[in-house]
Amino acid sequence: QVQLVESGGGLVQAGGSLRLSCAASGRNIGDYNMGWFRQAPGKEREFVVGRWSSGNTVYVDSVKGRFTISTDNTKNTEYLQMNSLRPEDTAVYYCAARSRFGLFAPSVANTYNYWGQGTQVTVSS
Repeated sequence: QVQLVESGGGLVQAGGSLRLSCAASGRNIGDYNMGWFRQAPGKEREFVVGRWSSGNTVYVDSVKGRFTISTDNTKNTEYLQMNSLRPEDTAVYYCAARSRFGLFAPSVANTYNYWGQGTQVTVSS
């Protein structure tokens, strides 16, 4: 079982950058497929990016070229680098994990077994 804790959210102006962190404990993050989701007020949770344990990634079209997922195995931490932020990126961002065994559908929220508590990102215009 893995525990996930996000950090790094905050208030930023449009065009700015933030790096979110998802610190894992209890298990090696390399044993998991990972994902980031976000949820804006009044909206459903939205897929942002998924990463197979092999390293392959898939992004939602709206963040391609602006967001990058990465892993630091020495720190057992997943990152989401967010550049060129827009007001529509405002949301609570969640990281999620699923064991690398079995079928992984990265854009499907209930494919994940473990979730962090979320971190707020607010982008002002």
